[in-house]
Amino acid sequence: MPHLTKDDLAAFLPHAGSMRLLDRAASWDESSIRCHTQTHHDPGNPLRRGACLDAVTGIEYAAQAMGVHVGLLNGGLSSDGSIGYVGAVRDVVFGIDRLDDCPDELTIDATRLFMGDDSFLYRFAISSGGREVISGRASIFLKRAPV
Repeated sequence: MPHLTKDDLAAFLPHAGSMRLLDRAASWDESSIRCHTQTHHDPGNPLRRGACLDAVTGIEYAAQAMGVHVGLLNGGLSSDGSIGYVGAVRDVVFGIDRLDDCPDELTIDATRLFMGDDSFLYRFAISSGGREVISGRASIFLKRAPV
C-alpha cells in the first residue's frame, strides 16, 4: 500500500496539531500497519511531563497507529460520528523508562488479532534503532454517535 504522510494520517484521527504523534505510515495491509515518527524528540510534545516523555506514553503512539489502521480499513473517519477508544491494554512490556531517551526514530507496528462489529484487538510493538522498547496488546472499541 502507498506511503502516507502526516497530513494523510490526519484523515484517520480525531487529534489535531501536535497531538498527531505519527509522522508517516510506511506500509499497511488488511491485518497490520507500520508507522514511523520522530515526535518523541519534540520539546513541545503535549504528552511530556516537564522535560520527560514517560515510556507509558508509547501506548498513545500505538493507539494512534491502530486508529489509522481501523480508519484505512473503514475508509476514513466515520461519517456517522463514531469514534474509537482504547478499551484495555494487556501484557505491556516496557524496555525503557523514557520514550525521549530513544535517540533514533520510533517504528510502531500494530497487527490486528481480532475484528468484531465495533471492536478490534491488536498486538503492538514500538522499536527504536532496531531494539524493541515497548510491546503489548490493546483493544479498540468504536462508540457510535447517538441517532
